[in-house]
Amino acid sequence: MTAVQLTPQDTVERGLALAAAEGADGCVVLVAETSSANLRWANNTLTTNGAMRGSSVTVIATVGSGEGTAAGVIGRSSVTEDALREVVSAAIATARAAGPAEDARPLVDGAADADWDLEPEETTVGVYEKFAPSLGESLRRATNEKRRLYGFANHEVTTLYAGSSTGLRLRQALPRGYVSSTGKNTDLSHSAWVGTATRDFTDVDAHALDSELTRRLGWANRTVSVDAGRHPTILPPTAVADLMTYLYWQLDGRDAFEGQTVFSRTGGGTRIGDTLSSQPVNLSSDPALAGLEAFTFAVARSSGGSSSVFDNGLALAATDWIRGGKLEHLMTSRYTADLIDVPKATPGIENYALSVDGGSGATDDLVAGLDNGLLVTCLWYIRMVDPQTLLLTGLTRDGVYLVENGEVTGAVNNFRFNESPVDLLARFTAAGATVPSFSREWGDFFSRTATPPLLIPDYNMSSVSQAN
Repeated sequence: MTAVQLTPQDTVERGLALAAAEGADGCVVLVAETSSANLRWANNTLTTNGAMRGSSVTVIATVGSGEGTAAGVIGRSSVTEDALREVVSAAIATARAAGPAEDARPLVDGAADADWDLEPEETTVGVYEKFAPSLGESLRRATNEKRRLYGFANHEVTTLYAGSSTGLRLRQALPRGYVSSTGKNTDLSHSAWVGTATRDFTDVDAHALDSELTRRLGWANRTVSVDAGRHPTILPPTAVADLMTYLYWQLDGRDAFEGQTVFSRTGGGTRIGDTLSSQPVNLSSDPALAGLEAFTFAVARSSGGSSSVFDNGLALAATDWIRGGKLEHLMTSRYTADLIDVPKATPGIENYALSVDGGSGATDDLVAGLDNGLLVTCLWYIRMVDPQTLLLTGLTRDGVYLVENGEVTGAVNNFRFNESPVDLLARFTAAGATVPSFSREWGDFFSRTATPPLLIPDYNMSSVSQAN
């Protein structure tokens, strides 16, 4: 007998019915359908393209009530009707074996979205209708100019269905895409990188990306050795996103409350209300941020310091994490909001924008105003050194350049750096306008970011790196 494949809506409804029949006191079912299409190129040749689909199901079952409520969570890839029964049973068994959940709260109430009955959205290689021909022209141009191009383009649409025993029926489809491209000269002695994020590839200009790679490889016609030390350094939006994404992920309310992070107050509690920077710097998230739209409701497949499985479906709103240099909020669930004594829960949102009041101009404008220093285009292998100060270490990659008298005059060696993004927000001396950015380090799975270029007067290049 052929296994019955369920629609996302059927999966939710049958999962909830099975949970009720087996004695669960509450249940949430999350179904994520993902459709993706990609292009890959190497040595100036398009090598592969393809489309894929994936599905995941998460069942959260609760037993008991009030402070005695326990939760069990089981997730699987695409499930049939028979497999769904096993997942639900396993979630209930896990809940019954668990102790009371400290983050237990009543499941979020709700009603059905107007588009609940719609099918999952899909993408195809057709999303590259405009991008692919211009990419082909760029590959031919690179061959003629004796350069080599390597890269990857990906587009995906995730349609999420969330249903609960309290009547919640939410559906939202989110697209996202990105391009990551590296250029090398013929003997592979120099390389440069560019990247950009997009929702639909209609705004991605392959010619502009290739022109920037060409410009950066041209800068490398002259190479200069620069010693380690503290250097005036310009970080374009991509490199700022490399660092600020790590900062964003550290805005965990419980970790801060327990004294584990840079946002912990000496002597106990959090630093909410403290001034982190005298600069007019802002860090905010908004699920409706134009071009960087994110899920409008909380999605939690596990409980942690800033999230709770009991909060699935909780409406998300625009949130200022830092405003005018002052820490305004940390990420919290309903439980951790009560724990750290803040008025309401502020769960994480899958985007952020960093801005500086009065910031204007682009990276080239900061370069034009710098007498002597470095331009660092991207960072990689970023790791935590000290959570109490958010000190990070990492390496520069694919493009560090010397700036002299307002112009880029050559390429320099790579470095290992040691810096805290919190400190950088207090020390930068110039900022450009905030624009959509794509982190080389984190962008393949967290790409909804917007950042300005920044000038750091004393960026700590702790040692010279032999990485190419």
